[in-house]
Amino acid sequence: MRLSRTQSYRRDDAVPDPGVDSDNGVEFINTHLLQWCQDNEITFTRARPGNKNDGCHVEQKNWAVVRTVVGYHRYDSASEMLLLNEIWQLQSKLTNFFHPQQKLVSKVRDGAKVTKKYDKAATPFHRVINHPDTPVDLIADLAITHGRINPAAVQRRIQALTDHLLKLTTSKPGARVNKRALSNEATKSPTRAS
Repeated sequence: MRLSRTQSYRRDDAVPDPGVDSDNGVEFINTHLLQWCQDNEITFTRARPGNKNDGCHVEQKNWAVVRTVVGYHRYDSASEMLLLNEIWQLQSKLTNFFHPQQKLVSKVRDGAKVTKKYDKAATPFHRVINHPDTPVDLIADLAITHGRINPAAVQRRIQALTDHLLKLTTSKPGARVNKRALSNEATKSPTRAS
């Protein structure tokens, strides 16, 4: 489930409105959350029952960001949570200000062949400041924040925190060995083929 407000489009209008996209299940969908979304005019969508692949974009980001940074271990202690919170705060700076992403512009199917076209890669930071509806004061604040970030220092701090997190989680009594978590899969750089 994406916890922050996302931009989703209603079919009847072309103006984006805030939305929450969640998985199925009572841990995500309940009357209180639905009522809160309705009270705040937030579109609430969910995956279709029985279609596990509906959340594929969220799962793609889980691999591209979450799994490549912290791997596949089970983090369930308060000290691990504190480390994870610090890691995500730092990682969000790198992801939003320095990691360019391509967005799908069109997808055309001709029989079995699918042709996809992507836009020019840009960071979320550049997409926001280049959007015509972005207020000037927000652009100025973001530019100041961008100028204060040293990506190399942030990456070194993230690496130190993830090393500490790995030591914490593997030294817990009764910690299960997860072969996938110990492999280098989560730390390999993604390739175009993967």
